[in-house]
Amino acid sequence: MATMADVARSAGVSVATVSHVLNGTRPVLPHTRQAVLDAVEELGYTTNTLARSLVTSRTRSIGLAVSAISNPYFTEILQGVEASALEHGYSLLIADPHDDPEHERKVVQLLHERRVDGMIVAPSADPRGLLAYLERHDVPAVFLDRLVDAPAADGGPRFDQVCADNAEPTSRLVAHLAGLGHRRIGLVAGRPGLSTTSERITGYRSGLAFAGLPYDERLLVHGDSESAGGEQATAALLSLGVPPTALVTGNNAMTIGALRALRARGLSVPGDIALCCFDDFAWADLFSPRLTAIAQPSKDIGAQAVRVLLERLAEPDRLARTVRLPSAFVHRTSCGCPEEPMRSEHPQQPQQAQQPQQSAQSVQSARAAQSERGTVA
Repeated sequence: MATMADVARSAGVSVATVSHVLNGTRPVLPHTRQAVLDAVEELGYTTNTLARSLVTSRTRSIGLAVSAISNPYFTEILQGVEASALEHGYSLLIADPHDDPEHERKVVQLLHERRVDGMIVAPSADPRGLLAYLERHDVPAVFLDRLVDAPAADGGPRFDQVCADNAEPTSRLVAHLAGLGHRRIGLVAGRPGLSTTSERITGYRSGLAFAGLPYDERLLVHGDSESAGGEQATAALLSLGVPPTALVTGNNAMTIGALRALRARGLSVPGDIALCCFDDFAWADLFSPRLTAIAQPSKDIGAQAVRVLLERLAEPDRLARTVRLPSAFVHRTSCGCPEEPMRSEHPQQPQQAQQPQQSAQSVQSARAAQSERGTVA
């Protein structure tokens, strides 16, 4: 088996230079670096990760705690984390906390016991145990997708955080539906306690206010971020004396549940009820009708979380920060707009002139259809 000394002799450099190239511990001239990499390839040299970790106290591994099994959105984030980790020479240890606070603390402890250099975590709705463990053991960590309201002494966040914008895109969906003539717009919200849920509720109420519509607490029901919960929440909205004529669903799992509830009652989208959803997913364009959605940059969120964690490892004492990435409005037909080429655009503060274009005739037709049901003012 080739050794580092063999690589150094073949490349005509010192063992220290080989170490700097393989571990990224010091800049090396491009031609020298290439000579080392060529020698590594020619000799089939592989690093002794265990020996290196004993010397450097680093394992070049990252712990990832997300509920990827139960939430397909996190599956895409996982892909972004894995690709970025491999690009930077890190391996990935994955655990699923199942959105359960007690299990979350346990899996984080297990990852820590395996000596990962740092962690990326999508925190649960009650992250107190998680926070206590990370702070007690001084574990470098980045919170993913969901923010934690735990300010440091300077007023900033105690931990680095990476997420998408939530409030404004949700407001955009509501404003779009209101622009089509809807006056009773329901929200199937996620699990209480999650920052994504509270921010999307804020966006929902902001969209209503922008459109001059009153907030009716009966039109907001929690679906607990799961398909079954989304189905039950949608059923509750449809059972109201005056049900909504349009729905906004708070994530992709609840969108599936909402569609199931609508189908069970023989209701069509958008003929009987319009639908917009937060979270786009691979097959959203295959539904009939095609789903109008907010698309989060899930893979980019995962990749950015890795970069922020590596910056933390390089500079342990720097101030923590929150990074927000923009989401995109993907205009399709489930909202009730006519078929047109799909487009995706970054959302802006809702303004009437910024709404997707629609002919006056189609708007009048949509309003007429809703008025026949006696639900549109």
